[in-house]
Amino acid sequence: MINLVKMSLQLFWIIIEDIVNLTTTALKYFPVFRQLLPNTQKKTIYYSRVKGLESISPLLKSIDETPQPILANVKGDFPKWLRGNLLRNGPGKFEFGNDRYNHLFDGMALMHQFRIDDGIITYISKFLHSDAYCINRAHDRIMVSEFGTVAMPDPCKSIFERFTSRFEILDATDNGSVNFALYKGDYYATTETNFIHKVNPHTLETEEKINLTKYIAVNGATAHPHYDPDGTTYNMGNSYGKHGTMYNIIAVPPQMSDDEETLQGAKIVCGFEPVDSLNPSYYHSFGMTKNYIIFVEQPLKINVMKILTSKLRGKSIGSSINWDPELNTIIHVANKHTGEIYNTSPKGFPRRFVLPLNICSNTPIEHNLNTLTYSSASAFRRADGKIWCESEKLYTDDLLNEGGLEFPQINYAKYNTKKYTFFYGCGAGHVVMDSLIKMDLETKTFKIWKEKGYFPSEPIFVPCPDSVEEDDGVILSVVISPDQCKNSMVLLLDAKTFTERGRAEVPAQMPFGFHGVFAKC
Repeated sequence: MINLVKMSLQLFWIIIEDIVNLTTTALKYFPVFRQLLPNTQKKTIYYSRVKGLESISPLLKSIDETPQPILANVKGDFPKWLRGNLLRNGPGKFEFGNDRYNHLFDGMALMHQFRIDDGIITYISKFLHSDAYCINRAHDRIMVSEFGTVAMPDPCKSIFERFTSRFEILDATDNGSVNFALYKGDYYATTETNFIHKVNPHTLETEEKINLTKYIAVNGATAHPHYDPDGTTYNMGNSYGKHGTMYNIIAVPPQMSDDEETLQGAKIVCGFEPVDSLNPSYYHSFGMTKNYIIFVEQPLKINVMKILTSKLRGKSIGSSINWDPELNTIIHVANKHTGEIYNTSPKGFPRRFVLPLNICSNTPIEHNLNTLTYSSASAFRRADGKIWCESEKLYTDDLLNEGGLEFPQINYAKYNTKKYTFFYGCGAGHVVMDSLIKMDLETKTFKIWKEKGYFPSEPIFVPCPDSVEEDDGVILSVVISPDQCKNSMVLLLDAKTFTERGRAEVPAQMPFGFHGVFAKC
């Protein structure tokens, strides 16, 4: 037994020595490996000047699911035509045993459903039965790494097994805690990895786990796909290969035959090449019009080498993402029907850019190429052939007092891929969103709903039946509060006047969430 221990220790130190020698050689001959070392340069730290904010810690903690329907206390006027399920998704459990996840994005997915039928509203919530959730629960400790947390080696393993596990590449999580996506008529709980889960929108039961890589050459996809009027779903994901990283645009056809697998027929429409294939940009979403895909490649960079060695270094995936303010923002444009790609180089948010598409060698230099009468944005062709875009502000300085906008939504059912006048979002005057805002893009003015002590979720627009005007409809938002004396609720606003029509209060705890959809019955 003693000899066995000695042999194990000798092997341990031989491996350590080899790693040190290999690392030293790599740093000497391969400068890219230097990026793996901690940056010892001092970084500028910015602090908020806002003081006296309400504590929101009760909104960011673990809670129990509510599997049995709770009847909401409805106040005001919920129209009889409003029938369906308001589905929400977000983190709901951060602790397993003595372990705790470190980041808001890491919590296990808790799905919420508000069923609205003939003015009656009920609420249920259930945890997504992902592998991550089930494995963590079975072992009563964190076994699956997430965005901001690395799972520690299993203490039940031998010393050698725990040591060698450090050299494994982190597996992609299937904790679909970000949104619900619609593929071929079915709803899926999604995150940004290659795993999605089919969910029954009526019962919130987890039905099937899908691996996107089985159907399409991507290593992940956004949780924010877009939909054509015919039902085609477009999404975006990275692929990694011998030629480096590519940003791929995916199209999933709208219909599925009886003998067809879930995402059968998915295809890559086109691929955008990163400026730096070893340091692609992190992205959360993309844009789409009737004919084009728009992707903003921002200088928020992913260090691929750091991700590949994150488990060895005991670092999370989040630590491999860094902002580089010295780099430009690149806007990629592609024809979603043909895959033809256009590239420009502007920056800014939240603003409107006008992107000229028909550029050739005869296009005038330093001449404003924007011919739209309703936009003051500009675009110029430079001598080097690149197109420089200057944006148009879509807001007045009054919006600065509300902290700007997040979670923008439009009348998606009728105005997606079309010119629209209004969009709706959450005002960011707190650490989390604390108001609802309706923006008028023509007048650049806004209307606001705000109530002290309440924090709304992204506004979901539901059009009135046979609506004519763009803002004929209602806004739904799940509103929560850290004050235990205040009930969580579904808020109903008239989209045109942006005034409250009603609220449905639920005596159940709800944490802060991310996104959701309205599924009509």
